[in-house]
This record gives sequence, C-alpha cells and structure tokens, in this order.
Amino acid sequence: MAGLRAKLGPGRRLLVLSTLGFCLMLQASAKRPPKTPPCPPSCSCTRDTAFCVDSKAVPKNLPSEVISLTLVNAAFSEIQDGAFSHLPLLQFLLLNSNKFTLIGDNAFTGLSHLQYLSLANNNLQTLPRDIFRPLDILSDLDLRGNALNCDCKVKWLVEWLAHTNTTVAPIYCASPPRFQEHKVQDLPLREFDCITTDFVLYQTLAFPAVSAEPFLYSSDLYLALAQPGASACTILKWDYVERQLQDYDRIPAPSAVHCKPMVVDGQLYVVVAQLFGGSYIYHWDPNTTRFTKLQDIDPQRVRKPNDLEAFRIDGDWYFAVADSSKAGATSLYRWHQNGFYSHQALHAWHRDTDLEFVDGEGKPRLIVSSSSQAPVIYQWSRTQKQFVAQGEVTQVPDAQAVKHFRAGRDSYLCLSRYIGDSKILRWEGTRFSEVQALPSRGSLALQPFLVGGHRYLALGSDFSFTQIYQWDEGRQKFVRFQELAVQAPRAFCYMPAGDAQLLLAPSFKGQTLVYRHVVVDLSA
Repeated sequence: MAGLRAKLGPGRRLLVLSTLGFCLMLQASAKRPPKTPPCPPSCSCTRDTAFCVDSKAVPKNLPSEVISLTLVNAAFSEIQDGAFSHLPLLQFLLLNSNKFTLIGDNAFTGLSHLQYLSLANNNLQTLPRDIFRPLDILSDLDLRGNALNCDCKVKWLVEWLAHTNTTVAPIYCASPPRFQEHKVQDLPLREFDCITTDFVLYQTLAFPAVSAEPFLYSSDLYLALAQPGASACTILKWDYVERQLQDYDRIPAPSAVHCKPMVVDGQLYVVVAQLFGGSYIYHWDPNTTRFTKLQDIDPQRVRKPNDLEAFRIDGDWYFAVADSSKAGATSLYRWHQNGFYSHQALHAWHRDTDLEFVDGEGKPRLIVSSSSQAPVIYQWSRTQKQFVAQGEVTQVPDAQAVKHFRAGRDSYLCLSRYIGDSKILRWEGTRFSEVQALPSRGSLALQPFLVGGHRYLALGSDFSFTQIYQWDEGRQKFVRFQELAVQAPRAFCYMPAGDAQLLLAPSFKGQTLVYRHVVVDLSA
C-alpha cells in the first residue's frame, strides 16, 4: 500500500478513494430489504394480496400488482361503477358476507384477468343487465345467499346462465311467490312477460278540433281536422324528415263538425259537414293546388250533421251523414261520374249521433246510433241496392258513439253513453250479448284500435281523464291500462306514420294532442 501511495500522486489517490467508497455504498444498498407496498389501515396486504375488514369504500391505495382482494363486513352497501379499475391484474375478488344491495352497471369494468368472483351472502335482489360481460375469462361465480327477485330484471341472467362457460353454484329465487325457491338456472324464459307498452305525448297541436281523419293521397300522408273555432277544415301533412305534422291547407268552414276525405279514382274530395250554413263537397285541383267547391249537400235533407262515414260496396263509393236534428234524416250518398248524389234516406227524426260501417261475412252493414233510441242495424240488399233495417241493439237504450272490432273469430260492438255505462257487446250469431260495462259518465267518444298485436280502447269523458283500456285475450275483456290528460275529446284516431304509431285526440275545449305508442322491454 505504501508503494502504491508513493507511485500515485495526491490527485490520483483521491479518485481511487472516491471510487471505492461508491462501490461500498452500492453493496450496502443491495442488502437492504424491499420497500413495503402501501396498504390501507383497514387491510392486511402482501405484494399481491389484500384482505380488508370494515372498509368504508373500496380501497384505492393498494398495490397495482394485487391479484387477490377480499372485502369482509364492508361499511358500505353500493359497489359503484369502476370500483376496481385501479386493480387491472385482479384475478380473485371475494365480496361475500357483506351487506351490498346495489351494484353499478360498470362495477367490474377493466377486470379482464378476473377468474373468480364471490358475491355470496349479500342483500342483492337484482343485478345490472350484462354485469359480467367484461369478465372474459371468468371461470367461477358464487351468488348464493342473496334474496333474488326473479322478475324481468333477472331475465337476462337466466339467458346468460344458459350459455356461459362459467361455473355458477345453484342460486334460488326469493320472490315473486310463483318463483319462490325455484332454481334460477331452471326458470323457463317463456314465463317472463317483460314486454309492455305506453302512450307518450309526441306532438301538441295548439288548437281545438272535433274530428280527425288521416288519409293517403299521391303517396303522402295527410290529416283532416274539423275546427269550428277556427272556421276551417285544416289539412296537415306528415313530414317524414322532421317526423311531425305540418300545416298544409285550409278549407273555409265556419261551423265544421266533420271533414271527411275521400280518394275516388285518384281524385281527392273532402266532405265538409257543418251545423249551420249548409254542408259541401270540395275537390282538390292538383293544377292550381287548391281546394274548390264541387257541390252542395241538400240542406233540407241534412240539417244538423253529427258524423260522416265513407265506404265502398261492390266497387261503388258511398258516404253517409248522421243527422242529429228532429227534422232531418240520416242520408246515404253515392258517387256517380262527376259528383255525389242522394241515394237513400235511412233514418228520420231520431237525433242520430254516429255511424259505423261493418263489412263482415260478405254482408255490408251500417249501424246508426242515436241519443233518443237504441242503435239500429241496417244490412245492404244487393237486390235493392239499398240498406234495409235488420233490427235494434236492444241492450243499450241510447248511444253517443258506436264502433266495432274483431278479436279472433268474434265480432264486438263498443257503445259510449253520456249518462250511464258504456257497453261492450259480442255478436252471438243471432243477437248481441253484453260482455262488459265501462264507467263513462260524460262520454261522447270512444275508439277501439289495434297497434301491432296490442288491442286498445280509448274512452273519453267531458268530466274526467281519458281512459285507455287494453284487451285481455284470456279474459276476453278490456282492462284499464293508462290515463291520458285530454280535455273533452270528441274523437280518437289511430294513425300509423312510418315507424311511428300515433293516437290523435281532438279536443273540443283544449289542444289537440298526438300520442305515440312505444314498446318497452322491462328486462332491458
């Protein structure tokens, strides 16, 4: 060493000593134990495991290398979205024996390595749809010990259990009573009735109206509305881009009660029925793009019209007008070459209120309702080319409106009454029999209609909300379905418009409302 010092100068000796000192420091640091990873006070941790008791939330300051996490007696009840996203390497997650009641839709997002998940013995009654979808390699799942409510919200789980490769211990339903103690894996999907419907307000037309008639002309969809307050028959056109009814044209009509569009041989006509000032027929001129008056309707025959019905019999076009005056007569008109001509006086002196054309079994019939007597049924005579009185609907002493529908092989009549219950009658081959009475004080309008496979009845009132009933196929009756806030409706009209299924409710006292029929999947 002395020789080395002699050979090295002072500067060289300092450099060697510094190098030796640095090497000794490296050796010392290499012998130190590794730094302990962070661990919350409520947990016991190793480099890749964590066991937590009484935690107030999912611990966030855990080592990112953790592959196994256990939570016991957690002091919170909801597992929120992304609760474990800070532990991307997690393979085992044990959440059993806690008090969890809710799990966020995306609670397990980011756990692509998770293989074992235990949610046993919690207070879970349902699970978010597709909650296990992000868990690509999940091999074991334990859901035992939860009070699952096996309603539509669990239908997806039944479907998933039928197709997953994950091993799932048997789980049982706690409710509803018909499924109690049934194994979830064994529930038949057909037992879940999860499709329901609803009518939601779609468009508001800021004016009263008393009738609504949709029609197609030149491949476009229109709507004719009688607006006595605006002294017009208003024509609206459906805008397929904006998906709304838009103003199109108006026909002067100071006291309109009904505007009936008819397309005959490609030509558009509108029959305008008025309480005062006479009734008229207008023709649409495509060259001038205007409605022009075509002819008058005899004011001595039709004095106080209340309803119009248009139909075809054996290729000929007709329309009938219900007259509600003491001195007038419900009358039938027939199209011939260039106009409509009086064809038959049907029913005089009876204050008729509504008409319904029924073409069933090859026997055209016209039913006339009246505020002063029972509805009368007329049947078309092909020999006489006229309607012949066939009988009365004696079960109802008077009716404001009459409509019909078919369900299966049976034919039904719906009759609304202003005083007393409205009636549903079924045709029994030789007579009608009552199958249902519906409370309907103040009712002037009702309408059965079919949307897809769903049959409804809209029943209005001047004193309460409009009631929507749905047909129960098993009971063969209407059951109350929904209330609509329509003031004093005078008609109901179903109008399909592209993929929108619409119900229009013209109101005598308020705005005309347009509702859309929507289908709701309760299992979604």
